[in-house]
Amino acid sequence: MRDVLADIDRWRAEGRPVAIATVVETWGSSPRRVGAKMALTEGHRMAGSVSGGCVEGAVIEAGDAVLKSGRPRLLHFGVADETAWAVGLSCGGSIDVFVEPLEADFYDALRDRLAAEAPLAVATVLSGPEPAVGRKLIVSEDGSARGSIGSGLDEAVVAAARAALAQGRSQRSPLPEPVRAEAFVEVVRPSPTLVVVGGVHIAVALTTIAKAMGYHTVVVDPRRPFGSGERFPHADRVVNAWPDEGIGEVGLTSDSAVAVLTHDPKVDDPALRAALPSPAFYVGALGSKATQAKRRQRLLDAGLTEEQIGRLRAPIGLDLGGRSPEEIALAVMAQIVAVRYGRGDALR
Repeated sequence: MRDVLADIDRWRAEGRPVAIATVVETWGSSPRRVGAKMALTEGHRMAGSVSGGCVEGAVIEAGDAVLKSGRPRLLHFGVADETAWAVGLSCGGSIDVFVEPLEADFYDALRDRLAAEAPLAVATVLSGPEPAVGRKLIVSEDGSARGSIGSGLDEAVVAAARAALAQGRSQRSPLPEPVRAEAFVEVVRPSPTLVVVGGVHIAVALTTIAKAMGYHTVVVDPRRPFGSGERFPHADRVVNAWPDEGIGEVGLTSDSAVAVLTHDPKVDDPALRAALPSPAFYVGALGSKATQAKRRQRLLDAGLTEEQIGRLRAPIGLDLGGRSPEEIALAVMAQIVAVRYGRGDALR
């Protein structure tokens, strides 16, 4: 959703009606995952995507119809192997896409929740009693719900949303009898955060790439000439503190990645002592294999366990052969993405 917010906000400011298309299920090959969004407005304007090809054209036509009628539509696209490349489903398969008009009050409430960067689930009724189709509610991590479905479905929809949120996975959920209905529950995680320790040249390129990929970017460096807003105008935050203090101030979660880049033990080691025991999904550090061997011993002497030190990706980044700061930054970001999606062990 976050990748289309700016376009939605602009269209609403212009007084244009908006429709939202969401991938609610895929089978076989699909270039876009469940939950992928495309925003639509009059004049065939669009933002985001639901596939890699001409499915978008059919969804735009459906979006026009939804904007005129105000009624949501559930679309199914089945693709044979011989036509798969044309629509972006490279190995065949099919996708279901739900197209609905944007409801202003609900969108404003969702926008506020997204800005708070807290986990949540958005449940939408796909089929069932006609008054309920397209109705939505938001369930927070504490289990509380905002909104109402009606038609006797609130309890079942909230239960489905809580289950999906606990599993951390967006899913299509049939609702229990006696009412025959189905909901799509989209689990929305906070934006991932990249904490870069050391305002070196690589960090400038790395935070630029990460920002373009939707990461909240933080630069930590006690040296003001290196860690300055002027040097990092694109970063979300610059913290001038020793790394252990700065990382403590920022706070690391399971949606955090940490890249340690100064190549100076006085700065790197406190950062690693703070990051490696944390729930951060990625911790990497610049330096050769020889540097890493010495670093490992220092961390052991400082009280870290073998398991904690084993989490460290060092030398940092995938071995792409790059030399420039931008190429090294690309290699680091590629490794972060691989680890985030469970491919890291295959790329060590």
